[in-house]
Amino acid sequence: MQALVIVAHGSHLNPGASEPTHAHADTIRDAGAFDEVREAFWKEEPHFREVIRTVEADEVFVVPLFISEGYFTEEVIPRELRLEDWDPERWDSDGTSASEATLEATDVGKTVHYCGPVGTHDAMADVIVRRAESVTGDPDVGEGFALAVVGHGTERNENSAKAIEYHATRIRERGRFDEVVSLFMDEQPEVDDVTDHVETEDVVVVPLFVADGYHTQEDIPEDVGLTDDFRTGWDVPGEVDGKRIWYTGAVGTEPLTAEVVLERAADAGADVGDAIERVRLETGQQTTAVTSD
Repeated sequence: MQALVIVAHGSHLNPGASEPTHAHADTIRDAGAFDEVREAFWKEEPHFREVIRTVEADEVFVVPLFISEGYFTEEVIPRELRLEDWDPERWDSDGTSASEATLEATDVGKTVHYCGPVGTHDAMADVIVRRAESVTGDPDVGEGFALAVVGHGTERNENSAKAIEYHATRIRERGRFDEVVSLFMDEQPEVDDVTDHVETEDVVVVPLFVADGYHTQEDIPEDVGLTDDFRTGWDVPGEVDGKRIWYTGAVGTEPLTAEVVLERAADAGADVGDAIERVRLETGQQTTAVTSD
């Protein structure tokens, strides 16, 4: 038997913070790749500390639904899961290349494959592009558009910016969009100045966050200039400095993120069968349904 555990931050203040985690878990359950699929959170129940002890399978794949490598993925989650002999060096990562480490939860006799965060997996670039397709309603969106990938950024964790720049670079190299830029809330270049950093008239702004909350639904729309007061809402697209801004909200709410979770587990040795293809097909249909309204 094999189990999948998706671990995320959650929130005591924002009831919607856990919604993407539950949605992706449901999608993966429906795909039938695992005997058990569980969710666990830092700020909600069920908690990290108990989740491994509630699964029946002897082999458990743990996938962090986090954007970057850092304090939570390298310290908090392994500590709370009580993984024996954990050390971040086992990932041998440069900040964006964490893959997996096989460890033991000896108190319950389980083998745990601890995976790198979803946000740094190569497949996340496809999710970012899918966000652009979803918000514009155009599966071929690219020509005549700029793409701005937005992250929090922080001087306390250089890996926060690395994840944003990594995906922006990979998408830029595909040549699909006229321009691709990486912008930040707390570092330069700042998202406040998005119209100064692109020449293209149409700009898709994709925040690389797991869930919609204070930053994606309040700070960024106001910082970009889509609205003076987030409580009044904003238009999509919205006019800012003579450009059309297509604001998508958090990338982690895109249904295709479930595929990235599966990719992480598969890279760690999970037998997922045809689940990845099934999820890609299913989430593609969901996106079509949303954008055709």
